[in-house]
Parts: sequence; C-alpha cells; structure tokens
Amino acid sequence: MTVQSSGGVGSADAPAAATRFLKLLGRVWAWLFLLALVLFFSATTPHFFDLFNFQAMGANMAIVLVLALGQTFVIITGGIDLSVGYVMGLATIVISLIMQHMVGQPLPVALLAGTAGGLAVGLVAGLFNAFVVARLGVSPFIATLGTLGIAQGLAYVLSGGPPVSIPIPGLGQLGNGYVAYWHAQFGLSFFEMPAGVTGPEVRNVSGFIPLQLLYALILTGLCAWLLSSTQFGRHVYAIGGNAKAALRAGIPVKRNLMKVYVLSSVMAAVAGLMYVLRYTGGVANSGDALLLSSIAAIVIGGASLFGGEGRITGTLVGAMIIAVIQNGLVLYGIDPFWQYAAVGAVIILAVLADQAKLRIAR
Repeated sequence: MTVQSSGGVGSADAPAAATRFLKLLGRVWAWLFLLALVLFFSATTPHFFDLFNFQAMGANMAIVLVLALGQTFVIITGGIDLSVGYVMGLATIVISLIMQHMVGQPLPVALLAGTAGGLAVGLVAGLFNAFVVARLGVSPFIATLGTLGIAQGLAYVLSGGPPVSIPIPGLGQLGNGYVAYWHAQFGLSFFEMPAGVTGPEVRNVSGFIPLQLLYALILTGLCAWLLSSTQFGRHVYAIGGNAKAALRAGIPVKRNLMKVYVLSSVMAAVAGLMYVLRYTGGVANSGDALLLSSIAAIVIGGASLFGGEGRITGTLVGAMIIAVIQNGLVLYGIDPFWQYAAVGAVIILAVLADQAKLRIAR
C-alpha cells in the first residue's frame, strides 16, 4: 500500500510541476523572446551593440511606449482605444499651430501654450470616449473608431494636409538632446553641450540617454505606480476581471471607466507633444502607424485582450521588443514596410501565448 501511495503522489506531482513551469514560462516568455532577439541580431548584424544604435532604439521606442501606457489601462478593463493614433496626430497639429502663432515669444512661453492646447485635445477626446462608452454603453471598439474618424478629419482640416512646422530656435534640442554629454577635452555636462565646444569639435561629443527616452521612462514609472499602488489601479483590475462583480462590490465602474479613457487620450496627447519636440512640427497622421505597434507592445507584454490582466513593466518590455525587431530589420536592409508584417506576426504570437495561459489556468 505504501508503494502504491508514493507512486500515486509522484504521478500526481509531475503534471502539477509541468503546469507550474508552463505558468512561469507564460509570465517570462516576453523577456526570453527579447533576449533571443538581442542575441540573434547582435550575432548576425554589424553595429547592433553600438552605443549610437541603442540610443536610437530608445528614442524611437519612446513615443510608442507613451502611446501604449494609457492604452494599457483600457485593455486591462477589457476595452480598446482605437482613437489614440489620430488623437496624437490632432494634438501635434494643435500644438504646432499654437506655437506657430507665438514665434518671437520666449521658448518656455510658446511651449507652455502649445502643451496646454495639446493636453486640451487629449482631455476632450478622452471625455467624449468616456461618455460614449461608460454612460451610453456603446462598444469601446465602435466608440473609439468613431472618435478616430473625428480626430482624423479635424487634424486634416486644421493642417490642410501638409506638415505644420515650428520655426522656434531651441525647440529641437528638447526632443533630440541627451541627458549627458561627454567630450575628451571639455569634460562632462548635463542637458546641453559642454561649454566651449564649437565647430568640428561637436562631432567628437558623445551623448548619453536621449531626452525622449527619459520622458518616456518617467511616465512609465508614474503609470506603474498608478496601476499597482493605488485604489484606482485595483479598481481597473477588478473591472477587467468581472465588471458586474465589481459593481456589486461597490466599485464605481462607470466613473473608473471614464478615468481610464481620459487617461488614454491624454497620454496620446503627451505622445503628440514628444513628436513635436523631436520633429519640430506636427503631422496629421503622425500616430497612425504607431497604433498597431502600441497595441502589440501591450499584448506582447502579457496584457490579456479579455481584460483583468496586464502590467506596465510588460508594456515596457513589449515596446522594447518592437523597437529591437524594427531596428534589426533596418540593419538587415529590409524594406521598412515589412516592419508592419513583423509586428502583426508578433501580435498573433502574443495572442496565442495569452490563450495558452488561459488553458493552463483552467
């Protein structure tokens, strides 16, 4: 009897251990995938590990990451916000038009006015989405698709189609500068070139940590704290897990849904501001191609499209994976349009991984 009992326990432990391993793999697969991508591209392409290349990846990732941060909250509640790309584009146009009319004013004044206008765009779009979804009960897909069309139309009407440039000196430095600079002769400086560097010596200056990446990481930290350490964050998870149960538990579901959609649109407007700082102007469709990448980053990072699951750190690693894939394809000299196909394939892979996790959980 003892032999049979121990054999039964052993046979029961094996599936349990396998299940625990698969659950662990489901949580860390994105990090393993990122590591595999880095090893692959570093072994097969030149200059992948160059400092300049890594900093370029960080700067390119920053806007996608910020666009995805607010969307993460929406997806955790079980919704989707398709409007963020063109809300971002509309914000870039409004910011650029306001700053165009303030040429001659000090840069801080013009930037403050433009930022206020851009954030107002995000706030209005978010409130509209929130009202239609939370108060009128319209499907998030349909509601935000309608907002996408409205924002797209307004952006093209206001801009007339072409990009809107901002001829204000110093603006580009805020979007293309670095946290620290080093020159062998003139030493280390922060946020601006070392004093005395002029002419050809500029080429010998090394920059460290792009400002765009710094902005994105600060916002990532704030959103991570908001989601993991506040009552609002706990309510977001509860709504995504079971909205009816959350309502019975006394959680103000509609109010929190409104906050989530406002946050998503405001973060899209902030992404628009970062775009303006980097390119010194606005473009109506500047966020159009970034929508797919932002959703991919969230799903790759472990957020479930069924709601109730997701983390900001996951969104960060997802954005890093997208940046590495796009950078690797560029280093290979592959047509940039294949980047969309690669991102789409990774989305399907991430959804399959999400479904596998649900089967394991059951």
